[in-house]
Amino acid sequence: METETNQREDHRTLRNPFMEHNFVRLERAEGDGEEDVCTLTLRPESRNPYGYAHGGAIYTIADDVAGYAAHQDGGQYVTQSSSMYFLSNQTDGTLTGTARVRHRGRRTCLIDVTITGENGRLIASGSFVYFRVNEQMRPL
Repeated sequence: METETNQREDHRTLRNPFMEHNFVRLERAEGDGEEDVCTLTLRPESRNPYGYAHGGAIYTIADDVAGYAAHQDGGQYVTQSSSMYFLSNQTDGTLTGTARVRHRGRRTCLIDVTITGENGRLIASGSFVYFRVNEQMRPL
């Protein structure tokens, strides 16, 4: 029997092939107001020419976990804006993205994100604003 998190992950992964392509995995989706967690185990494809996690890979896990947090109310959201601060980096192991909704309005949702590496080292921090779209705005 699948857990609720696995069912949500399967549903969202089908709708987000970019996440699957980049090897980002949902670990925990707790519900509105709680922390959501995604991980990325670094692979050759997720490293920059210097061997460190590529900034785009770090941003991708941040955007994905923030997206999970935004969608916890059942609405449909797209990223409106974001701000990321890259503080450290690592060459191997796993990155963990954690997101928490700071504010949810009628049309926008503000989410705080942290990316940590091995031993809980802070890699990046940021905030994302998601815009709630309605069915008429969505393509098929």
